[in-house]
Amino acid sequence: MSIGKPAKDPKTGRFLPRVPGAGTPVRTRARKAVRTKLGELFLEDMLSAWESRGAAAIHALIEKSPHDFLKAVASLMPKDVNVNVNQIGEMTDEQLLERIRKLDQTIKPFLAAQGADGTGDGDRAAAEQQ
Repeated sequence: MSIGKPAKDPKTGRFLPRVPGAGTPVRTRARKAVRTKLGELFLEDMLSAWESRGAAAIHALIEKSPHDFLKAVASLMPKDVNVNVNQIGEMTDEQLLERIRKLDQTIKPFLAAQGADGTGDGDRAAAEQQ
């Protein structure tokens, strides 16, 4: 048996697993380097293909197989979505003040339209022009 070829079972013809130190050393570092390089090259080729035909491929998929298109979109969506509507508890004092200032500027036209106490007409013309 030569060092470069893996051993085969004489009865089945199947390749036998490599055993470290049995004439064919396992080169895990070399394998990882090859896997890394292969992954990098694959991703570069995928990027190149995407840049040249990405949008056209999506439109072709939508036309030919909308079901597969929806499966692809769904697979890209996050599995767990954390919707935190009330983020005020996590905001700093400066962030709270900035939020209050923005809200104040947003509602000023509406307050002017209602009047200072919220019951009158206020300056409706000024609010409509803004």
